[in-house]
Amino acid sequence: MPIAPGQPALIAVAVATLWAQPTAPGPEDRLALGVPSAIREWVARLTNDIRANGLKGRVRSQCLLGTRVEVKQITENWAEVVCPQQETSGWVPLDQLVHPADGDSGGTEYLVTATATAVRDEPGGDVAVPGVTLGTRLRVVGEAYRGWVPVALPGPRQPGWVPQRDLAPEPAGELVSPATGMIAAGLDAVKLAQQLLEIPYLHGGVSAYGIDAPGLVWIVFRQLGVDVPRFGEALMTAGEAVEFEDLHPGDLVFIEHGGDAKTPAIMAERSQTDLPEVIFSSSVYGKVVVESLKDAELTRVTACRRLPVKA
Repeated sequence: MPIAPGQPALIAVAVATLWAQPTAPGPEDRLALGVPSAIREWVARLTNDIRANGLKGRVRSQCLLGTRVEVKQITENWAEVVCPQQETSGWVPLDQLVHPADGDSGGTEYLVTATATAVRDEPGGDVAVPGVTLGTRLRVVGEAYRGWVPVALPGPRQPGWVPQRDLAPEPAGELVSPATGMIAAGLDAVKLAQQLLEIPYLHGGVSAYGIDAPGLVWIVFRQLGVDVPRFGEALMTAGEAVEFEDLHPGDLVFIEHGGDAKTPAIMAERSQTDLPEVIFSSSVYGKVVVESLKDAELTRVTACRRLPVKA
């Protein structure tokens, strides 16, 4: 069934970039537009300045494999889609979408916990979908076989196979007050953020190949089973306010950085010098970093928030 306006669709590639307009990509962006989408190679070819500044106004966000979107309109080989999960919209190449298959709801939701993996056509076989990244939701639809599990692929396709070690069950439980189970969940958030240290900064990015500051928070808490706002302004009102002196690991600290007063960072444990440390994706340093906040820099803090956790 062809993709049509007013109908749902699924992202069919590992990472699809949401562009502001069909004319927004340039010749240097062609790797991000294909099937499969070569996001790792695309990001590697971009300069730090382009990743931080050159994509502003051109890229809105990214969606991961299997994300459900709503098609607004189609122009030639492009579709404008709404991504309810992120409360945003953008344009993607039509080839990067598939129509949902009938009865496409069986199986058990798992999350990709490896920085990156690939879906193969059989255990140890040829790659069907390369570059599947941390935080992607996959539905396991059968029994494991020699360390591999079958997963549903978007659209009318045969299941693929993923190494069992690269997946973990979707966290269960209800969202509760941040005070309940706060320490354990906070340390888990820090550990996940540390897994992404040195990942390149990418404006609009949400993958392990390139990520922006709100994207880092979004993907870390997604791994914990908590859906948080994708963008900085909404993040600043998520959860509950907390004083800087009362921050715990995993809390959010918003700092003025690179000209953005709403840059979200994840509170880490204190450094050996007892200075508070934060982990964030820096447009200035061009990657995910951990940085101490010295006394003179505390004036850069614009807000502190504590998010709900699963319990």
